[in-house]
Amino acid sequence: MKVLLLSPYELGRQPFSLAHPAALLRARGHEVELIDLSLGALPRTGLEDFGLIGIALGMHTATRIAASLLPELRRAAPTARLVGYGVYGPPNRELLEGLGVDVVLGPECEPDLVAMAQGEAPRPSQARVVFQVPDRSGLPTLARYAHLLTADGSRKIVGFVEASRGCKYLCRHCPLVPVYEGGFRAIPREVVLADAEQQVRAGAEHLSFGDPDFLNGPTHALRILESLHGRWPALTFDATIKISHILHYQDILPRLREYGCLFITTAAESFDDAVLAYLDKGHTGADIGQAAALTRGAGIAFAPTFVPFTPWTQLEDYVQLLRGVYDLGLVNSVAPIQLAIRLLVPEGSYLLRLPGFRDYLGPFAGDILGYPWRSPDPRVDRLQAEVQAWVEKADSEGRRRPESFAGLWALAHAAVGRSAPELDLSREGPAGPRLSEPWYCCAEPTAKQLSRWAAGP
Repeated sequence: MKVLLLSPYELGRQPFSLAHPAALLRARGHEVELIDLSLGALPRTGLEDFGLIGIALGMHTATRIAASLLPELRRAAPTARLVGYGVYGPPNRELLEGLGVDVVLGPECEPDLVAMAQGEAPRPSQARVVFQVPDRSGLPTLARYAHLLTADGSRKIVGFVEASRGCKYLCRHCPLVPVYEGGFRAIPREVVLADAEQQVRAGAEHLSFGDPDFLNGPTHALRILESLHGRWPALTFDATIKISHILHYQDILPRLREYGCLFITTAAESFDDAVLAYLDKGHTGADIGQAAALTRGAGIAFAPTFVPFTPWTQLEDYVQLLRGVYDLGLVNSVAPIQLAIRLLVPEGSYLLRLPGFRDYLGPFAGDILGYPWRSPDPRVDRLQAEVQAWVEKADSEGRRRPESFAGLWALAHAAVGRSAPELDLSREGPAGPRLSEPWYCCAEPTAKQLSRWAAGP
């Protein structure tokens, strides 16, 4: 069968979500075409030739973009079976089916995609994925994807690998939780290493691990890193690790640095202990500072992400979040967009289980794939809109992170009716290593991202 797999957006990564199912499908003799819509356009002709079209829905932004293109895809390929698969598939089943999707699958979708290509009925959740080395042929070269920006201003080509799926934890706002419900799966080491090798051969000088939490399986992770470092000592990497894992596994941080870890992305979310408890993050505001000190002490850059605007956020809370970022010397470590993010509440979110939480929400809205909410204090919503507008404007003008932060500092203090204290941003020093794509999976897309698909890459 002729199969088309599409990825609307995957954080600037060469999509594992296309390359892995492609390997399984091609191994069974199917002709598979891959299109990354962040770098390529949807074909205007020939779509009617595909018997199966799969769309990867691994994150919110990808699903928003997919929703906009599905009606056209359905018209252009009226006889193809349209499949939406990934973390954001099952929670949005009703909406996707209304847009023309025939089958909705979760992230453990590969056996069902193969079954459908073979002319069989899918049996969601019944078949266990047997991992193979992803087949990345047909995708744009690594050089076209997000790259590593180093402290000295140089750039490195980045490969993206996955060593595990799912997560052991139940953070209430995380989109993985309704799908995996605390489940975690390690991808076999030999598969991870072979995938890394083919990307190194393709020019990768740095690997970014796409695992929801790299230390869900610390022994598995360390064995992979030991093998990688033994073969390519100059190869560097980054990973996402929980604050609580940084604290619990602090003894292995020096080993991570020895193996080439340049920075750790971590979902700090808030310095407010009450908000952290609502989100069930498993750490406190004080833990963020401790994790930053431990990471830096090991010679690894600390890159926290935040969800500054929630239904519980007050104006003063935002001022204190900025104060926390500044006091910990994190201005150059936090992408400005992280200081504008508004809490997403998708269908199935464990936040909906919190007593009284639905009182903040409006009805589910298909255009945003979630439940809209308003702050009890309208000034907070106005501030969030001003912050979002400033961050997008500063980004379009190429402003540096300290300059963007200074603008947010002024906006926050104006919102509470106080003069902004003077900042000494010269103490920040140069920005540390980071990826050129600063977005994060659980964030609302910018207008620029949503328009990218319509305008073409």
